[in-house]
Amino acid sequence: MAERQDFGGPEGKKGAVQVAGQPAVAAGRLPFGFWAYVATAISVFFCYAHTLVELIAPALGTMPFAVNPHLQAIFMWGFALAAVIALYRDRSTHGRSGPLVLGALGIVVILGTLYGYYDVLILILGYLFLVVAVLLNPAQRLLQLNRSVSDQAHQLAELNGSLEQRVRTQVDEIERLARLKRFLSADVVELITEEGNEALLNSHRRAIACLFCDVRNFTSFSEAVEPEEVMDVLRSVHEEMGKLVARQGGTIGYRAGDGLMVIFNDPLPCEAPVARAVALAQDMTAVFAEIQSHWRRLGHELGFGIGIAYGYATLGLIGSEGRYDYTAIGNVVNIAARLCDRAEDGEALMDRRAVVELEQGMQSETGTVESLGPVELKGLERPVEIFRYTS
Repeated sequence: MAERQDFGGPEGKKGAVQVAGQPAVAAGRLPFGFWAYVATAISVFFCYAHTLVELIAPALGTMPFAVNPHLQAIFMWGFALAAVIALYRDRSTHGRSGPLVLGALGIVVILGTLYGYYDVLILILGYLFLVVAVLLNPAQRLLQLNRSVSDQAHQLAELNGSLEQRVRTQVDEIERLARLKRFLSADVVELITEEGNEALLNSHRRAIACLFCDVRNFTSFSEAVEPEEVMDVLRSVHEEMGKLVARQGGTIGYRAGDGLMVIFNDPLPCEAPVARAVALAQDMTAVFAEIQSHWRRLGHELGFGIGIAYGYATLGLIGSEGRYDYTAIGNVVNIAARLCDRAEDGEALMDRRAVVELEQGMQSETGTVESLGPVELKGLERPVEIFRYTS
C-alpha cells in the first residue's frame, strides 16, 4: 500500500499525506487528540475555579468573588463529558477502546463525587483517570500508525517476493522461447507458447518432407581463403536461408557447417509439405546465386545442391540440458541427405514418394520433374529412383 501526497491550491500550500485506510492529515491541522486536551483542561480549570479566583483577583487589584458551586459542577462534568466524546471520536481512528473506557470511568467518578459522596481524593482520582486517558489517546494513534507501517512493509515484502517469482518465470519463459526459436519458425514458437503445449515436441512419428542443402566446393574454398571470409560465407548462407525457411513455415532440424536440414509438416501439420519444400528450394537457389556471383568475381567457384524426400520419420528433441535440437531420424532423412550429396550446383533432386506427393499437392507450381532413373546411394541397400525438379 503506497503513501499518497496531494497538494491543494495553486501554490500547493495545503499539502496532505494519506496513509492507506486513514484520512489525510493536512498541513496546519490541529494535533490528534487536541479537543480532548482542551475539554479536560477546561474541566480541571472549573474544578479549581474558586482557588484560582482567590489567587488571581489580588494580582488584578480586584476583590475575590464567589463562584456558584452548581454552575461550577455543570462546567466540570460538562467539559469532562466533552473530553470523553472526543475520545470516542478518536477511537474510530486508532481502533483502541482503552482511552475511552478510562475516560468514561473518570467522568463516572467525577459525577459521583459531585452528586453523590464528595471526597477530594476521589475527585482527584477521577481527574487522574481522565488525564491519563487523554494522554494515552495519541499514544494509541502512534501504535496504530506503527501497525499500519508494519503491515505495509509486510505487504511490500510479499509484493517483492511475488515480483521476483514473476521475473524468474518470465526469464525462464524467455530462455525457453530462445531455445525454441533456434530450430522452429516464429509462427510455430508463437503457437506453442500461446497453447502452452510443449508436448508437440515430444518424440513421435509423422510423415514429413525433408530438405537437405549444402554448399558445393566449400572444403577447397575454405583452404584457399582466410577464416574470416569462410565465416562471412557461412553467416550469409545461414542468415538468408533461415529467413526463407521461416517464410515457408519450415522447421530447421539442424545446422552443420555449410549444410542445413529443414522439416515440413512437423511439429505442426501443414498442407502440401513437399510443395513447400520445393518452393523453399527455388528461393534458396535464387538467393545463393547472388552469394555465388560475388565470390565468382573473386575467383572462387561455389555451388549449392538440394535434396528432397518424403516419408515417415521419428521426431523430437535431442540433446542435453541447455542444448537441445529438434530433429528427425529415419530413412527419409538419409535419402534426402544422399540426394543432396549427389545434386550438382543449382539442382534439386527428389525421390519418387516426394514426386507423387508433389503432384497431389501442386496448385500453381509450373515446374517440371525429370526422372534420372534408379541410382545407387551411399548407405542404402537398394537403388533409389531420383528425379530432378526444374522450375
